[in-house]
Amino acid sequence: RERSDRLLLNVLPASIATRLKQGEQTIADHHAAVTVLFADLVDSIALARVTAPAELVALLNDLFSRFDELAARHGLEKIKTIGDSYLAVAGLPLARPDHAQAAAAMALDMISAVEQLNRDRGTHLAVRIGLNAGPVVAGVIGHQKFSYDLWGATVNLAHRMQSSGQPGRVHLTAATADLIRDGFVSSAVGLVDCKGLGKVQSCLLEGRR
Repeated sequence: RERSDRLLLNVLPASIATRLKQGEQTIADHHAAVTVLFADLVDSIALARVTAPAELVALLNDLFSRFDELAARHGLEKIKTIGDSYLAVAGLPLARPDHAQAAAAMALDMISAVEQLNRDRGTHLAVRIGLNAGPVVAGVIGHQKFSYDLWGATVNLAHRMQSSGQPGRVHLTAATADLIRDGFVSSAVGLVDCKGLGKVQSCLLEGRR
């Protein structure tokens, strides 16, 4: 039982795991204010071509383990890795008023973590990071290999910020930048075309004040 509980906590947030063990059949929650963080490794296809499989897995494990440590430090919930992408969120399953600040702080530290990994390993990795704040739906899907996931326009827009960003930089919506303006410096980028959402004002996160 203890071993199965530990495995469950490696897959789900503690409060969600408890609800599942108590027999709740459908876990689906609306969260009004969170900040979604997407990170993606730049040129990963080229990296995979020139890196042995075991070495590639070890490298990604090292990188994502460093991100996991940052998520724990800043209080973000890691949702999943998708190939060479990393998805985390601040503000759920427990709400927090500083969700955008927490996500921004983690994003900046992720850039530093990649730079440190490059120094440690002699690599030349870079990540693009996207941030967006807003409402999401979160829940558990599946019965065997179940997962805790996020849905909604907020998630899609965070992904668009990542995919349209620059290597080694944090790209965020202007609305999210406005939430953190007291503690962080951002610079305007302009309009980004977001499928299904139209054109959205965006910024680059420059650093802490």
